Amino acid sequence: MYNFYLSLAEMQGLEIYKASLQDKNQFVVNEFLNMRLVLEKFVQHFTALYGNNRKAFMEEEGRKYFLLYLKPIINGTGNCYIESRTRELRRTDIIVDYNNEQYIIEMKIWNGSEYNRCVEKQLAGYFDDYNKNKGYMISFNFTRNKQVGVSEIVVEDKVIVEAVV
Repeated sequence: MYNFYLSLAEMQGLEIYKASLQDKNQFVVNEFLNMRLVLEKFVQHFTALYGNNRKAFMEEEGRKYFLLYLKPIINGTGNCYIESRTRELRRTDIIVDYNNEQYIIEMKIWNGSEYNRCVEKQLAGYFDDYNKNKGYMISFNFTRNKQVGVSEIVVEDKVIVEAVV
């Protein structure tokens, strides 16, 4: 279903897809995907294109925008998996495989600081399942006083690179 949506979006020439096509050559360094830079550029483009949109927004819609942005970057070399199950039978939002490296990405709608801390702990738990100490989170925040950008958060001995749009 996602492939169908992404194909339609490509044909319609959605702006977020076009932005990714223009940027795609800068994300791979020494054959490794620079996921932090992918998130930084996604935040930049998403904010410019949709940042003033205050309509009802579902997490699923955010996932589609990110997958649409990601597709031309990993196309031909990488794959992504949506809602993969961990060994503990938990579901991760997105796993990206690129050149034998895995990137774990969780996506959430901002529902306050306390909720965000719970999500951070949940994501850090996924890292153990995948033998990782670093992962990524995209927070779709539609409050007026949000801090847009990318930052690192340390949870126990794990690092989460969080992108807020």
